[in-house]
Amino acid sequence: MTNMRASYGKHDVYLGIDVGSVSTNLVVMSGAGEVYHKEYLRTQGRPIPAVQAGLARVYQKLPDIQIKGVGTTGSGRRLAAAIAGADIVKNEITAHAAAATHFHPDVQTVIEIGGQDSKIIILREGVVTDFAMNTVCAAGTGSFLDQQAARLGIPIAEFGEIALQAKNPVRIAGRCTVFAESDMIHKQQMGHSVPDILAGLCAAMVRNYLNNVGKGKEIRPTVLFQGGVAANRGMCKALEDELGYPIIVPRAFDVMGAVGAALLARRHIEESGQETNFRGFAVSQARYSAGSFECSHCANRCEIVNISMNGKLVARWGSRCGRWEQDEIAYHSPIDHLQELCYH
Repeated sequence: MTNMRASYGKHDVYLGIDVGSVSTNLVVMSGAGEVYHKEYLRTQGRPIPAVQAGLARVYQKLPDIQIKGVGTTGSGRRLAAAIAGADIVKNEITAHAAAATHFHPDVQTVIEIGGQDSKIIILREGVVTDFAMNTVCAAGTGSFLDQQAARLGIPIAEFGEIALQAKNPVRIAGRCTVFAESDMIHKQQMGHSVPDILAGLCAAMVRNYLNNVGKGKEIRPTVLFQGGVAANRGMCKALEDELGYPIIVPRAFDVMGAVGAALLARRHIEESGQETNFRGFAVSQARYSAGSFECSHCANRCEIVNISMNGKLVARWGSRCGRWEQDEIAYHSPIDHLQELCYH
């Protein structure tokens, strides 16, 4: 995303953070709803350093911006909220739907395929009426496509373009990653070309998605394809061939969760009139640690998560009854000593 600092100067913006199992994305949006800047980082099983690194990059490139509101989403949304000081925390369905309707108000179906999960969102007149998620099987997700590209010695960035060169796509069993891989190997041994195999794999992944995540859903155009896999043109073509009509890949397809979080933060701040809880970019240098303990207050035996910053408890969650969440208010409070930290 082009750095627009020269034209924006000191500008009130909104920050969206999407922490997933594969990637951590940060988006800075203007008050007018334009994507001002984005950062894409690999989570690599370490969400706290990923969020801190993302905040550091944003500050390095846009030191003059004024964060007016912060929203978080993704599987690590509560953790990100504790680190950054979020004003609103939303699930992925809400965030992706908000981003989709922002760019395409007429959207009726959102297909989202990420690194390790996938989802479908059905909207009617801008309202989510149904959705489904697949978080169990990795078939058809970005991680599986990455594995197959690596096995074939193909850069993942070239996967889609090679698939488009297919003359006679083969049929690949796509109901399971194990079956799909073994079937691909069998087709290779039979002498089929790599483009034909990749095109067949894309078609198999689309069938798997529609038969599982999309099963029973009324898929109507306009259809948006979001998530990192939307960069794969082979998957885009396979989707269009299967559905029978064009799909739209939004410009910010890879960070739509973060876009939605930023938009929802803007709406929350504008409607509430509150000041942001954003801790400041100095948190990128703070020392965070996570721990947990088992509550013995009742038979539920809930696992309580503690988040500490520079040795001080700033967030706590995990109890079904809310017994421990009472202390979580602390993560909304300003941390005075952060002002003493100097960012380099």
